Amino acid sequence: MRWQQGRRSRNVVDQRGGGRSGRGRVAGRGGSKVGGLMTVGIVIAGLVFGFNPMKLINMTGGLGGAGGGFGSGGALAPSSGGVQYDASASKDDEAGQFVASVLGYTEDTWTELFRQYGAKYQPPKLVMFEGAVRSACGTQSSAAGPFYCPGDKQVYIDTAFFRELQNMGAPGDFAMAYVIGHEVAHHIQNLEGTSMTVQRRQRQVSKVDANRLSVLTELQADCYAGVWAHHTQKRTQFLEEGDLAEGLNAAAQIGDDVLLKKAGHTPHESMYTHGSSKERQQWFTEGLRNGKIENCNTFRQAGVRL
Repeated sequence: MRWQQGRRSRNVVDQRGGGRSGRGRVAGRGGSKVGGLMTVGIVIAGLVFGFNPMKLINMTGGLGGAGGGFGSGGALAPSSGGVQYDASASKDDEAGQFVASVLGYTEDTWTELFRQYGAKYQPPKLVMFEGAVRSACGTQSSAAGPFYCPGDKQVYIDTAFFRELQNMGAPGDFAMAYVIGHEVAHHIQNLEGTSMTVQRRQRQVSKVDANRLSVLTELQADCYAGVWAHHTQKRTQFLEEGDLAEGLNAAAQIGDDVLLKKAGHTPHESMYTHGSSKERQQWFTEGLRNGKIENCNTFRQAGVRL
């Protein structure tokens, strides 16, 4: 992936402390693996035993991110802290440079797509942190992985997660870009009003139906990530040979069925919150193939009226 050629976004906020583990190189193709599958373990536990994994993550604030195991998380970052990331002054920070470049690609592409629909795109800020972070959605540990908070319209990512992706069998720079594209897609859903509509609907239906709505929301975000990649490729030719395979592999490796199998459990749709590997690959591919936002209506295809 030719991410080095991309414009660096000025909407990146750096809450990483003291130049520690969050900084450094991006774990690209063939990078070394590091220990620890905290994200997988906690999320699977929630899926299997029927509780919200975020509650456990919040209670165990000492849980670390990739490679750290227990007790590796740093002090909580302040909710309004951090500084605007200065890409020009941080040339040795490859992880930060990568994030700023990919976010810049999302801004340029979604700005143009919104313009075509007669709307103005309002880009999110992306907060880089390490250990744990406070957001309008509460305090989250790195173990939860990257997330988007509709309350403050910000994407949050501990850059150590890039190494964690390799542990999950999804190495490569475009795999990491897909993750960022997916979180930005949740911002698109928030701007569209889809997120709020789904949340209201989830309060009115059974737990099983609420989980299905969550799955459809995540699959639409996968499709939007594909739409972003489609149009960014047309504009910039930023993808190289092997990148699409990396993205599709990442979509497969973070499917609910794969994560449950890795934990030794038999997958069941009632446990899903993000979709199976097949579904995630299918919808990511749908966006990649034609780049049409209107083709990403996962709810309509599933016969669900919001």
